[in-house]
Amino acid sequence: MLSFFCVDHETTNVGGTCDSRDEYYIKKLKPEIGMEFENEHIAYEFYNTYAGHVGFSVRKFWHDKSSTNVIRTKKFVCSKAGYKDKSSTSEPCQRKRADTRVGCTAEMTIKINAIGKYVVSSFGDAHNHELVTPSKAHLLRSQRRITEAQKAQIDILNDSGIRPKSGHEAMSRQAGGRQSLSFTRKDYKNYLRSKRMQSIQEGDTRAILQYLQDKQMENPSFFYAIQVDEDEMMTNIFWTDARSVLDYDYFGDVICFDTTYKANSYGRPFAVFVGVNHHKQTVVFGAALLYDETKATFEWLFETFKKAMSGKEPKTILTDQCAAIIGAIDIVFSTTIHRLCVWHMYQNAVKHLSHVFQGSKTFKKDFGKCVFYFEEVDEFIAAWNNMLKAYNLEDNEWLHTLFQSKEKWALVYGRQTFCADMISTQRSESLNAMLKRYLHVRLDLLDFFKHYERAVDDRRHAEVEGDFFASQTSPKVPCVRMLIQTSKEYTPAMFEIFRGEYDMVMGCSLYNSGHTESTLEFKVSNSDHPQSHRFTVKFDPNGSKVSCSCKKFEFVGVLCRHALKVLNHNNVKELAPEYILKRWTGHAKGGPSQAIQKCANDEETRVVLARRYGSLCRSYNNILSKAAESEEAYALLQSASIELMEKVDMIMHGNQSKDILPNCNQAEKQPVESTKESEVQIKGIKRRESGSSSKRKKSGLEQNSKNKPKKGILQQSNSYRYIN
Repeated sequence: MLSFFCVDHETTNVGGTCDSRDEYYIKKLKPEIGMEFENEHIAYEFYNTYAGHVGFSVRKFWHDKSSTNVIRTKKFVCSKAGYKDKSSTSEPCQRKRADTRVGCTAEMTIKINAIGKYVVSSFGDAHNHELVTPSKAHLLRSQRRITEAQKAQIDILNDSGIRPKSGHEAMSRQAGGRQSLSFTRKDYKNYLRSKRMQSIQEGDTRAILQYLQDKQMENPSFFYAIQVDEDEMMTNIFWTDARSVLDYDYFGDVICFDTTYKANSYGRPFAVFVGVNHHKQTVVFGAALLYDETKATFEWLFETFKKAMSGKEPKTILTDQCAAIIGAIDIVFSTTIHRLCVWHMYQNAVKHLSHVFQGSKTFKKDFGKCVFYFEEVDEFIAAWNNMLKAYNLEDNEWLHTLFQSKEKWALVYGRQTFCADMISTQRSESLNAMLKRYLHVRLDLLDFFKHYERAVDDRRHAEVEGDFFASQTSPKVPCVRMLIQTSKEYTPAMFEIFRGEYDMVMGCSLYNSGHTESTLEFKVSNSDHPQSHRFTVKFDPNGSKVSCSCKKFEFVGVLCRHALKVLNHNNVKELAPEYILKRWTGHAKGGPSQAIQKCANDEETRVVLARRYGSLCRSYNNILSKAAESEEAYALLQSASIELMEKVDMIMHGNQSKDILPNCNQAEKQPVESTKESEVQIKGIKRRESGSSSKRKKSGLEQNSKNKPKKGILQQSNSYRYIN
C-alpha cells in the first residue's frame, strides 16, 4: 500500500510549458490504484493538488454512505465531467451562464477498507478538453479558497474602509502577485457579501444589538438606548462611549446638534452631538439614528443624551431652525441657552427673500448688521424696523416669524453667552463632510456603526497629535511678558487666536471716557478714523479687571484687542487667572472629575477581568486538549471539574458575604438579570418608505397620551437593553 505524503510545490513555468521540476511534482502527485489515505478530506486535497499542477478543476461527484452514516465510496471528477441538463422546466434566466461541462472522463474514486482507511479504487486521467497553463491555474475554481488567516485580514481591511479592489491588490502584492494568491477579487467580494448576507439573515436588529452589547462588555461605561414603537419595531437608536462621556465632562459647555446628514439605506436622519476641544478641534459626544424628525423623537433623544451624561445639561446648544428641535429643547434642556445656526438662517433668508436679495445690493449688508453688529437692544430693534421699511417688508410673514425668535439668533442678545466662538453648526457640518469619506448609502446598519467608529477614532487621534505637538513644541514669541505667559498656558491653536488679538492692539485708538469711584472707562476703536465705531471698556485698577462692550471674552473666552489696549495703557503686563479659561489651556483635561473616576473604575475592572480570564484560558487549554484524546483522562477531568466548581462557588459566596459588611467600599458589579415580565422582543427595524416625507404617520408613540409611559423602553444598568 502507498500512503499519502505532503509535497511542497510552486509554479515555476510560464506560458504552458512544463519544466523538469513540474514534471517531477506531477509524477509524485499523480494518484495510483491502491494509494491509501486517512480520510476522504485528505484524499480530496491530494487529488486537488495534483489537478492544480496538471491544469483542471476538481468537483465532488457522488458518495455512498452506510447505515451508520459512514462514507464507503466517494468519487471526485473533473469539473468538466458530464453535461448540462437542458431538460429543466424552470423559467429561463435573464442572463444565461456559459456551458462548462463537456463530458470529461477524468476521475478518482476512493473506497473504505477494513481498517477504516480510504484506498484509490479507480483513476482516470484522460481529458477531452484543453488544460489550463500553470500561469492561469490559480483561477481554477477548486484552487480558489480563502483561509481563516486571509479571512481575518480581509475583515481588517474592510473594517478599515479599504474597498475590495484595493484590499485584494494589497494582499496580492503581499503574496508576491495575483497568481500566488489563492483567491480572486470576485472571491474577495463574495466573501464580504456572504458575510453581510449572513448578518442580514440573522437580522439587522440582532446584529446591531449584538454589536452594542459587545461594546458594553468591552467597557461598562458604553451607553446605548433603543426606542421601539407599539409594534415592537426599532425606531430610534442612541449610543455613546466612555471617551465621549469624558470629553463631554470637559468640553460639554457648548454643543452643536445637527440632523442634516443621511447616509444609510434606511433613509434615516443621522444626528450627532459635537463640540470643540481645547485645540479648536471637533469632538464627538454621541450619535443617533432616528426614524423621523418629530418633536416626540427629539424629546426622547435629548432626555436619553442627558441621562447618558449623568444629567449634566450644556450651557449652550446650537441647532438649525427646526420647530420640532426648538420645542424639544425648551422642554428637556430647561437651563440651557438655545442659539440658532446663523448659516442656516441665512440660507432660509435667501430662500424666502430671494426677490429682495436679487433686487438690492445693500439688503444683505443691512440684514447682516441686524444679526451681528449692534451692542444695544434698542439699536437692534430700530435698525430692524428701518430695514423692513426701507425694503417694503413690513408685511413679510417669514421675517415676522423670524423676529419672534430674535433672542436665539441676534448677537445683541447672545454676546454674554459663552459659545466657544461658534455661531453656527459648522462643527456638525464639518463632521458630516468628514463622514462622507467613511459612510455611504450602500452600507447596512452594522457597517454604518463600524465606519462611524472609524470616523470618531480619526477625530480622537487628531487630539492626540495636538497634545503631542503642544507638549513637544513652543511658539516663537517676542520678549513680551503677556505673550510669554499665554504661550505657556494656551494650546497652540488658542495662542494663535490670542496673539492675533494682541497684534491688533497697536492699530487701536484709545480715548479717555471718564471714571467712577473704582472704575475707569475708555473708548476704543479699531482704527484712527473718526467715524469708526467705538467700544466701551471698563477697567478696575485694583484687581486689573477689564470688560469690553464687544463681549468677545464672554462669547469666545479670549480677551479682545480693545480690552488688551486698555490693559497695555494701564501698564498691566500679565493677565489675571480668570481671563485664561482652563478649557482653552493645555491642562484642560486635568483635575478631579466624576466621569473620570467612573470610567477609570470601569476600565480597571474590565482590564483585570480580561487579564484573569486570559490567564485561565492559557493554563487550561493544554489540559483540555489532552484530556479530550483519552476517555480515561476525559472522565478524570469531568469529575475534577465538578469538585473544582464547588470550591469556586464556595469562594464566590464567601466574597459576597464579605461585600455585605459596612466597611466594604467597593462591591463587585454583577450583571442584572432581566425577567420575562420586563422583556420586550424587538421584531425588527422600522424602515422609511421611499420618497416619504420627513414626518411619518403617527404610531403608538405619538398616539399615546403624555401621561402614558412610552412602550418598549427597557433600562438596564447604563443602557436600554433588548433581551434576545
